[in-house]
Amino acid sequence: MSFRSSQNRRTLIAVLVVLLVVCEMIAYVATTPRQTEEFFQFYVLGANHKATGYYPGDNPDIFTGEPVTWYLGVVNNMSTVQLVSIRVKVSNLTISPPDALQALESPAPAVTDFARFIQNNEVWEFPFVWNISNATSIGGSIRVLTLQINNETYQIPSWSASNGYNFRLIFELWIWNQDSDSFQFGWNTNGEQKIAWLQIWFNMTNPTPPSQP
Repeated sequence: MSFRSSQNRRTLIAVLVVLLVVCEMIAYVATTPRQTEEFFQFYVLGANHKATGYYPGDNPDIFTGEPVTWYLGVVNNMSTVQLVSIRVKVSNLTISPPDALQALESPAPAVTDFARFIQNNEVWEFPFVWNISNATSIGGSIRVLTLQINNETYQIPSWSASNGYNFRLIFELWIWNQDSDSFQFGWNTNGEQKIAWLQIWFNMTNPTPPSQP
């Protein structure tokens, strides 16, 4: 009889210990804030405000002075106000794009940038209207000399492409880092550095626009 009583007490104690551990785990999960991923969304839309129509007449071959309209957008999902900058770069097939594994920017020089404070959950979207205002053909290569963006003209540091194929505009998202007191490429979340960038290819096989009939 005493053996059974002792066994019952041990079983009861074991059950109580298990229940105590389970209750502590439930309390911990209920009171500990969940770690949520903080991130940005970065996009570019065509002239019709859709992910289509990026080229006039759907033709990626751009002529001098031909206007191209896109819309750049950033969504802040970082839980706090953020100062962001979109850097615009002109590149070609030989210049490397950003490296996502190493979180490195493209070595192509920046032409200009757009910066603004964005509230949490806010969408910052604006038109990006551009045209190649001056270009020349030298020895089988097309060289872009000046680029006009939102009515501002920028000198391009000698970017060329063989036969005018495979130019590209690269857009990089830079975020203000309070620790370094400067912009950094990408942002930090959950101990990792994330980056966001976009690119659109275009050609300029003949700088001279076709003659009007």
